[in-house]
Amino acid sequence: MKAFILDRYGKKGGLLLGEMPEPELRDDEVLVQVQAAGVNPLDSKIKSGEFKLVLPYRLPLILGHDVAGVVVRVGPRVRQFKPGDEVYSRPDDFRIGAFAEFIAIREASLAIKPKALTMAEAASIPLVGLTAWQALVGKANLQKGQKVFVQAGSGGVGTFAIQLAKHLGAFVATTTSTANVDWVKRLGADIVIDYKKEDFEPILHDYDVVLNSQDSATLAKSLSVLRPGGKLISVSGPPDPAFGEEIRAPWFVKSVMRLLSFGIRRQAKRSKVSYSFLYMKANGGQLREISALIDSGAIRPVVDQVFPFEATRQAMDYVESGRAKGKVVVTMG
Repeated sequence: MKAFILDRYGKKGGLLLGEMPEPELRDDEVLVQVQAAGVNPLDSKIKSGEFKLVLPYRLPLILGHDVAGVVVRVGPRVRQFKPGDEVYSRPDDFRIGAFAEFIAIREASLAIKPKALTMAEAASIPLVGLTAWQALVGKANLQKGQKVFVQAGSGGVGTFAIQLAKHLGAFVATTTSTANVDWVKRLGADIVIDYKKEDFEPILHDYDVVLNSQDSATLAKSLSVLRPGGKLISVSGPPDPAFGEEIRAPWFVKSVMRLLSFGIRRQAKRSKVSYSFLYMKANGGQLREISALIDSGAIRPVVDQVFPFEATRQAMDYVESGRAKGKVVVTMG
């Protein structure tokens, strides 16, 4: 099968279009013919080697963490899916590979595609949808009337998190650039701060939750907008000791995570708030709940550009540029 193959780590190069064998199908897996694949900053971080400590992949590797397609074959233990089903998924770590003609996905990580969406729109959802869900519903337990600050409102996670938070009944603040202020307001944000003109710290106070997706400086500044007892949840790091336990990391990796997060955990304790790192996990059950919200009209996908499969490298370059509004997708011919 055709696939984009990572043969060496590095910020430039290393991603080649070539031939790879079809993935071997395990008993609890479904073979999906890929129709569309979402492109995420996580793909670039893995390509550059930034995640080698947490995700020690063996090369060559097929990248791609978002997929929509059609079921071709199912393993003998699969009960929920059959050939011909239109599905979407964020595949499990160490079973990624959406930048290819076929991918094998665990039944537990798969869901039927929302009926209202095209394949390209469906492929834009899983990673950002699950990230927002696991942060706001899982870790934050966000309630009606609470206040949440979602950073980078025009990004992939931001566009989904704003809509989900509004559906949950929260008051939402966000940041974006001048050109996107009105557009992000239409997604549902109550307060939109133009980060090119002003800082968020003097404006936001007594928030219940901050969803951080930015750099360490922004992470530290986020503490000041939280009320005592508030929750700072970061999807951009640093990883904390709880995450090390969660992934059963070797002791030396846990030690590194403890050191990396020591400063922000100490600052959070002084501010009487909690800090936690979120690395999203594949979950078909949560995707089914997200599908219901999409089909009801509560949440809509935000797709910036669609590239042909052959232009996957260009699609990744565009994501790395930081200019995308929402998600970038590649589609098969």
